[in-house]
Amino acid sequence: VRARTPAAVADDRSAPARPSALSGRPAGSRAVQLSWSASANARDVVSYDIHQGDTKIHSVGGGQTVTVVTGLRPGTSYSFTVRARDAAGNVSPATPAVRLTTPGSGDGRATAPTGFRAASQREGGAYYVDLSWVPPRVDGEVAEYQLHLDGRPVTSLVFGGRAPRDRATYSFYVGREAGVSHRVRIRAMLPDGTWGGFSAERTVTTRPR
Repeated sequence: VRARTPAAVADDRSAPARPSALSGRPAGSRAVQLSWSASANARDVVSYDIHQGDTKIHSVGGGQTVTVVTGLRPGTSYSFTVRARDAAGNVSPATPAVRLTTPGSGDGRATAPTGFRAASQREGGAYYVDLSWVPPRVDGEVAEYQLHLDGRPVTSLVFGGRAPRDRATYSFYVGREAGVSHRVRIRAMLPDGTWGGFSAERTVTTRPR
């Protein structure tokens, strides 16, 4: 089999022109719609990158100038920019940022673990607190939680492999003394990298069998 490679050409280091006229609007309490004008040299653009703050969160094809960003939180402010990208990987400067706030309550209840329960048990002369909860219903997997004990964060729980979706459980050591009361609550690390709302706070007391 004979084959001929194409002639060598100079590396393309010229970035596309900046997209313009970025605008947006909320699309419900958990999404926004963004639109923009194509890059001036749109013929060379293969995709547009959407950034939330400093993080790239989405890409669309070079022929598309509208997109919907989902998985957002109600009552929360966000900042978005768009960059054009060509086939050589060159990226344009970012558009001016558009700032949008999703409607609804930002009190965290929609992203808090629910059905939170806490109970004390004694084993081997020591006391443990057993927790169980229903993970928040959000877009994506929730694999990390932060545990607060008596008003202070004490540990992070990270589920390896497949994180529980229906009910999660965790048990931790609290000492050897009976009759001690503790306040406990948890919150989830959401797929967008922010902390969700706190669960209800429970009070549990170590009791002898």
